Amino acid sequence: MKYCFQILILLLMVTSCDYFKAPRKPKAIARVGENYLFEADILDLVPKGTSKQDSIAIVKSFIGQWATKKLLFEAAEKNIGKSQLDEFNVLIEQYKVDLYTKAYIENLVIRQIDTLVTEDQIVDYYNKNKQYFKNSDELVKLRYVNLVKENPKFAKVKSKFSSFTKKDKNELEQLAVQFKSYAFNDSIWVDINQVYEKIPFINIENKQKYISSGMNFQYPDSSTVWLVKVNKVLPKNSSTPLEFLRPTIKQIIINNRKLKLINTLEKEITNDAIKDNKYEIYE
Repeated sequence: MKYCFQILILLLMVTSCDYFKAPRKPKAIARVGENYLFEADILDLVPKGTSKQDSIAIVKSFIGQWATKKLLFEAAEKNIGKSQLDEFNVLIEQYKVDLYTKAYIENLVIRQIDTLVTEDQIVDYYNKNKQYFKNSDELVKLRYVNLVKENPKFAKVKSKFSSFTKKDKNELEQLAVQFKSYAFNDSIWVDINQVYEKIPFINIENKQKYISSGMNFQYPDSSTVWLVKVNKVLPKNSSTPLEFLRPTIKQIIINNRKLKLINTLEKEITNDAIKDNKYEIYE
């Protein structure tokens, strides 16, 4: 029996040897004072496929920046006056409080906020606040096509672009792979700055020449031809139409709900603390 017991102890010692090994210490690659930079800190630093030379350069640069920041921080701690350090510590603590509480409140809001906004709610908000919505620049409804001059179907494209029936629009969309650029949804308001971006020969200096309600024109450049039809222009400082504001109003309504919900949550948290005797004001 004694012999069996000794064998059992020996087996346990052998099988458990890995368990009693001291944990492997992380490998340091740089040190500044009592601060160490470890291999684990740079594992994901170098993108896959980077050459050996570039990898070394990236790692060296990271180590250099890390060391510089640590050295500057140590120098700052030693040389900045105590009163200024105390001031910074107050700001750091306040930032920590703000960061934690903001994250906590946002998580509560995400779980509880109603993000469904109906069309009736959007229209109601617009009608009540219409006088405050003025467009800062011209709004335009237009369509355009840009295609190379040598396109064999140019005459057909121009004809269908001009008449622009539902059938014409469908056929143009089927030919769209041949166009350099195009936009056919001329029932949507767009900001004039988007027009400058999409149709580069139109700019703030010459817009009066090209952007006018009902204007239909053809503009050739070095290698392409532009066909442009301007349906309607809404002048600057006009009442902004609902269709242009719809996404903005929806977000405003949701943001207002968030503010109300945050206010409610803060009151509930404070009232619960008073009820549980966690918060009181001494007279």
